[in-house]
Amino acid sequence: MNCYAKIIALLLIIIAMPFACSSAPKFSNVVDKDWKLIAVRGGPENITFDRSKLAGDGFADIFTLRFDKERVNGVGAPNRYFAPYTRTDNKQGISIKTIAQSQMAPLREPEYLKEQEFFAYLQNATKWNIADKKLELHSTGADGAEAVLVFAP
Repeated sequence: MNCYAKIIALLLIIIAMPFACSSAPKFSNVVDKDWKLIAVRGGPENITFDRSKLAGDGFADIFTLRFDKERVNGVGAPNRYFAPYTRTDNKQGISIKTIAQSQMAPLREPEYLKEQEFFAYLQNATKWNIADKKLELHSTGADGAEAVLVFAP
């Protein structure tokens, strides 16, 4: 009887394993959704974006991001951009290639993050994650400091 209990316990563990491991974020939850940058943690300083204040200042649609199956695209400040990306062998690894952008001259930019800094963070991204329904891109800035870009849907 003791042998049967051990076998049943082992079978229950084997059956439960896929459910216990299924909590890893899925990239399908990222693709084909519009994301807006709300924070940059790390880097030279932490930056928090008040999206309602940005809208009032005429910056409602800056620093956006959207992944499709082959490319990432969006709006910097003020240029539209796109770039191919690949996901690396690490399930949450990502590599964004060279960004192509429109060539509009900004009349003004937000003081706390310049467009080229945003593009540098994107091109240096190495990992993605979903935490609290927000997309996180782990990256480094042009100065080599580690940073996490946080996007809300």
